[in-house]
Amino acid sequence: MSAVTPVPPSTVGSTSVGSASSPPMAIRELRGLLTNYRRTWRASIVSSVLAPLLSLVALGMSLGKIVDAGPGAHTFGTIDGRPVKYLLFLAPALLANTAMQTALGESMYPVMSSMKWQRTFHASIASPLGSFDVFLGRVLFVGLRVLMNSAIFLGVMTLFGAVRAAGPGGLGALLALPVAALTGLAFATPVIAWAVLQDRDTGFSAVFRFVMIPMFLFSGTFFPVTQLPLLIRPLAYVTPLWHGVDLCRGLALGTATAGSVLLHLGYLAAVVGAGLWYGSRTFRRRLNP
Repeated sequence: MSAVTPVPPSTVGSTSVGSASSPPMAIRELRGLLTNYRRTWRASIVSSVLAPLLSLVALGMSLGKIVDAGPGAHTFGTIDGRPVKYLLFLAPALLANTAMQTALGESMYPVMSSMKWQRTFHASIASPLGSFDVFLGRVLFVGLRVLMNSAIFLGVMTLFGAVRAAGPGGLGALLALPVAALTGLAFATPVIAWAVLQDRDTGFSAVFRFVMIPMFLFSGTFFPVTQLPLLIRPLAYVTPLWHGVDLCRGLALGTATAGSVLLHLGYLAAVVGAGLWYGSRTFRRRLNP
């Protein structure tokens, strides 16, 4: 019988809690979430299709006909000397809003459930995954959900004729897709980092009522921010949603400039980076007390 070579103590659990994280380890957490999502995707896909469908029919087409026929038709800008139709103005903004709503929906109750009720975070941390691996895997999963819903919305936009052949190679609307995903991540990273600390869901209702809905209404989605009172405009300009809306719209309509693209991308990337920094600390505090 051959002798069993003992494992040096220094290598046991070398990737366990508290060790340096790595992207491949976070991918393991992502794979687990995707495996679970394979059982539930049919329920979410219905709402993912119905939401953009109803939004574009009710707001872009029905309300849009009234707006386009009114005296404020030039309010939404002009392209080649012709006023921009309200449907073309609204659809890219709703794309960014879809990303925000998907990110917030996937970043609060599912995170609390994984921490408090199902305790899947504890199961993950008992494996070789570190706390940041668990956090980053969740962020990647939410990012994929945002990208999926945004792609569905873009497909519905195309069916309704809400996509203009703008930008490099006429792919402006397609370029707005990764921008929508980045906008969703700008919400997901800080909210996931905050949600893992919550023991009650009262704060989630406050986020929906006092953060998501005001931004949805006053971040340039339905009318230009310049129509807001002067004192309120700076509040709109500092929200990630306005940056996502303005950039998605600029790319879809072909009006974006290099300076505006860099400004918006830099702002959104900075928010994502801050959220990753914050999440690395909150997950370590909660999972490695």
